[in-house]
Amino acid sequence: MIETTKTATEETATATDALTEILRAGAQKMLAAAIDQEVADFINARTDIEDEDGRKLVVRNGSLPEREIQNGIGRGTVRQPRVRDKRLSADREVFTPAILPRYLRKIKSLEELIPWLYLKGISTNDFPEALQSLLGTDAKGLSTSTVTRLKAVWEGEYVEWSK
Repeated sequence: MIETTKTATEETATATDALTEILRAGAQKMLAAAIDQEVADFINARTDIEDEDGRKLVVRNGSLPEREIQNGIGRGTVRQPRVRDKRLSADREVFTPAILPRYLRKIKSLEELIPWLYLKGISTNDFPEALQSLLGTDAKGLSTSTVTRLKAVWEGEYVEWSK
């Protein structure tokens, strides 16, 4: 009979893998929520733009194909919503999320971003400035209201998780 015992290293590796998967799934959810919120803000800012029949000219129109993003926790997939602007080409706007620019395949490490913001005690009003300093000028689309809404979602998830 062969006796097998697990070593502390094997147990730690299994726990780390499970934790990494949970973190990866959470990061994917947060990214999707941030992009959805940005799309909603973009469309809501243009709700008054209608054609002569009263139909909205800036609308959500499905999603772009899923793409793989490398982040600090590993690979994840993201599906970006598509926005259709049916106005004449001179007035037409193309939606590109500030948090997920075109052709982005690798994002700055969450290990640098999230802990830094919370450990430094960044206030809601300072989030846009902090994100711009970390992510560059492309983060300017992340307004205080967007951060507040995302923070409320995260707090709700934390409360649910801590039960």
